[in-house]
Amino acid sequence: MVQRLSSRYFVDPEDPRAPSEEQWAQMSAEERAAVVAALPAEVPFELAPSEGDLHTKATIGARLTLDAFFRRIGRKIYVSSNLAVYYPGEARFAPDVIAVREVEPHDRSRWVVAAEGKGLDFVLEVHVSGDRAKDEKRNVERYARLGIEEYFFFDRGRRILRGYRLPEGGARRVYEPIVPQEGSYPSAVLGLDLMLEGDRLRFLYGAAPVPEADELIAKLESALREALAAKDEELGRVDDELRRAQERAEELERALAEALAENERLKRGS
Repeated sequence: MVQRLSSRYFVDPEDPRAPSEEQWAQMSAEERAAVVAALPAEVPFELAPSEGDLHTKATIGARLTLDAFFRRIGRKIYVSSNLAVYYPGEARFAPDVIAVREVEPHDRSRWVVAAEGKGLDFVLEVHVSGDRAKDEKRNVERYARLGIEEYFFFDRGRRILRGYRLPEGGARRVYEPIVPQEGSYPSAVLGLDLMLEGDRLRFLYGAAPVPEADELIAKLESALREALAAKDEELGRVDDELRRAQERAEELERALAEALAENERLKRGS
């Protein structure tokens, strides 16, 4: 059933799309809010098919690594994965990983370009099985046409990484391949390099790998162990000092008792 939201727009549940730029411009703020709320946040299987743990680990790992890194350095960039994306008048899609610069990184249910005020800046697609041509060929054409500045394709099974970028000026919406430099592909959007480490995708900040979630956890655990060991050592030193102080106090008490006894003896002798 088609859902009527205003006199100017309808949402087809079988093919939900955001309004065209012309339709959006004619809507009131209330109508726009109703359209955004009506666009489905869920992603159907055909848009984000399950490719098993290898795909999930690579996708979620990349998203968590980027999100944590940008939060640590205080850079305002939104990172998400498998989020329903709506360009004006276009069929929805849900890339494996997306990034958008200079927007608030709060939680979202969907990305509606007209409502957000800008489109995606970066897309990463991870391929493990299924339709390889979608990621390797059709998305190269589609994402360029939509004006997405950078697109990276990671074929985990074949250990292939490719990067594409729109030419400067944006006049031509046809990607140019990103030429790798010593095995790594620079991303102008992220300010990072991408490279393969075996069958893993790694991000580099300068020459240093950006730590992944498990590596950060390992570092935190190591730091915690070191802190606890230092605390135990400090407590051990305090215990030693208390023991020595107690022994000194006992020595002083004995000396005082001996002095008092000697004083009494001397009094009796006089």
